[in-house]
Amino acid sequence: MLRWIIPILIFSLIEYYSFQTVRTVTKSKWILYAYVLTSVAFIAYLIYYIVTHSRNDAQSHLFQLTIGFFLLIYLPKIILTLVLLSEDVFRFFAGLFGYISNSNASDTFLPQRRKFISQVALGIAAIPFASLIYGMTKGKYNFKVIKKTLFFPDLPDSFDGTTITHISDIHSGSFDDKEKIEYAINLINEQQSDLVLFTGDIVNTKATEMHPWVDTFKRIHNPTFGKYSVLGNHDYGEYFRWDSKEEKDQNFNDIKDLHNQINFKLLLNENVEIKKGNDSIRLVGVENWGAKFKKAGDLKLASQGVKKEDFKILMSHDPSHWDAEVQHDENHYHLTLSGHTHGFQFGIEIPGWIKWSPVQYVYKQWAGLYENLGRYIYVNRGFGFHAYPGRVGIMPEITVLELKKGEKLA
Repeated sequence: MLRWIIPILIFSLIEYYSFQTVRTVTKSKWILYAYVLTSVAFIAYLIYYIVTHSRNDAQSHLFQLTIGFFLLIYLPKIILTLVLLSEDVFRFFAGLFGYISNSNASDTFLPQRRKFISQVALGIAAIPFASLIYGMTKGKYNFKVIKKTLFFPDLPDSFDGTTITHISDIHSGSFDDKEKIEYAINLINEQQSDLVLFTGDIVNTKATEMHPWVDTFKRIHNPTFGKYSVLGNHDYGEYFRWDSKEEKDQNFNDIKDLHNQINFKLLLNENVEIKKGNDSIRLVGVENWGAKFKKAGDLKLASQGVKKEDFKILMSHDPSHWDAEVQHDENHYHLTLSGHTHGFQFGIEIPGWIKWSPVQYVYKQWAGLYENLGRYIYVNRGFGFHAYPGRVGIMPEITVLELKKGEKLA
């Protein structure tokens, strides 16, 4: 019971200040009644959901909608609380000063709450409210094709100009619009890249989530150098209470088979040689290795037979792997492709001006291109979405990378 006391106190504080904001702005009883009724109804629903749903429902559409509406309702309320709480601190010190200086002509210790401050608070709170609605209705399928050119002095001549389409974090269990997904597949095919790479999380948990989408993803064109993939943290079924180990193992095998069904070659701690003329490059694929997840990836095993002088592209789902091991490995992995972070599905990106998301305080490499001593990692912002059923500011991404031989021009 004690573990619920702090959350209850926080929720009570948020509800109190939110109500005070509305009451300060309007005296209409009908608006106040409607506000209270809506708040009580949603709190009742949350309590019902928590009591009646188990961890096994955590990947369902209902769970994601609940998360979406929770953010939609409480993120604005948190903003209202912060603004009015700040005003109350000011009111307290103003009242204290008036009391000490004996200049308070009012009968009350605290100055009256200002309507203007509440109006400003509502205006600020309307921004995340509108943004979250956009993210849940439009943003989650607002696919962006992002193109980058990378220069490598030791890129084999035959691969100069090679293009790679990179996708990550499909999360097929979250999809609810076939037309939008087909549009995204068409975008992938329009790039006509030489190589298509997918860096994990084909589902949220269960292999069956992908079954309605197999034919759609099979439509991804077969490029010159093939289609390859690796596993992500969600592909191991770790976020679900299985009835038995056998059931979990069967699901894992079924998930691995999904890659074959959509005509991708799944690399499980292994590498393949891609040849063109007399030249070749090595594509290395590790299982998921994450600083905050079990380290199933084995870079040494995956790189057996690979020479230091080989040009290497590494597929590793979690960018924390690059930060912890890859960028300093003596084997010199030229380019690492990752995903996992989704860019938090929330942030601000204005190219050339600002790039921010709360996830940057957890992952050093969280979206886009990073470099260290000529070794690159590209972190894809994700194809799908998970938990919050939307995207605000950080849009779903299809990456196209062109490999060029030579030094980058200043």
